[in-house]
Amino acid sequence: MDSTFSTYTLISKNLTRTLEQTQKEPVTARETKYYQETISSIKTVEDFIGNTRVFNYAMKAFGLEDMAFAKAYMRKVLEGGIEDKKSFANRLNDDRFVKFVETFNFAKNGTKTTEAAAVKQPVVDKYIRQTLEVTEGNENEGVRLALYFQRTASTVKSAYGLLADSAMLKVVQTVFGMPSEMSNASVDIQAAYIEKKLNIADLQDPAKVDKLIKRFTVMYDAENFVATSPVLALFQDNGYSTSLDLSMSILNLKIGG
Repeated sequence: MDSTFSTYTLISKNLTRTLEQTQKEPVTARETKYYQETISSIKTVEDFIGNTRVFNYAMKAFGLEDMAFAKAYMRKVLEGGIEDKKSFANRLNDDRFVKFVETFNFAKNGTKTTEAAAVKQPVVDKYIRQTLEVTEGNENEGVRLALYFQRTASTVKSAYGLLADSAMLKVVQTVFGMPSEMSNASVDIQAAYIEKKLNIADLQDPAKVDKLIKRFTVMYDAENFVATSPVLALFQDNGYSTSLDLSMSILNLKIGG
C-alpha cells in the first residue's frame, strides 16, 4: 500500500484532474447522467425517496450514504424542514442532515425545490468529491480522513465543531497525540485541550490546513507502520537514528515550526 503521505500529496497537487477522472468513471458517469436528467421531475418528498437512484445519489453527495436505507427516518428529516429550530433535522446534532434539508427543502419550497440551482451542479460536485474520498478510503482510510479534513476544515468555527465530527476529531487526535482516555473527559476539557494545541482560525488558511493534514498523514503512517512511507524512511534504522519529530522538522511539518 502506498503511504498516506505520498497518496494525499499527489491527490492534493492534482485535485482538479483527479476529480475529472473520477467523474468519467463508468458507474459515476452513468449515475450522474441519470441524476441530472431526472432531478427536475422530482416534486415531492415521496417522489424523492421513491426514486432510489436519485435519492441514493443525493444521500452520497452529502456523506449520508450509510443512511440511504433508512427511508422512513429520512422522510421525517425532510418533512420537518429546518425553519423550526426544534425540527427533527435540527435536533440531530449533525450538520450533514441540516445541509441536506437546506438543499432539498421540500418543506419550505414544495414542488419548486428541484428548480433551484442548488440541487443541480453543486450536488454533482459533492457527489464526485464523495466518490473520490470513498474510493481512496477503500485503499487507505488515512487518505479518506485527510481528504475529508481538507474539504471540511474551513467550516469549523470552534473546538466544539471538531469534537462533534468523529472524522475530523480523529485527525486532530492523531496530530496532537491525544490519548484515547481523553475521550472520557468532559467536552469542555477536551475543547480546552484542542484550543491550547490548535488555533481554530488557522483552519481558514488552506496552506496551514495542508500542513496540518500532511503532519496527520505522517503520524498515521507511523502509527500504522506503512513501510513505503518516505517519511518513515528518514528514521528507520539505517545505521543511525532520526526521531519522527526531527523528521517532521526536516519536512517543515511541525505545527508552529
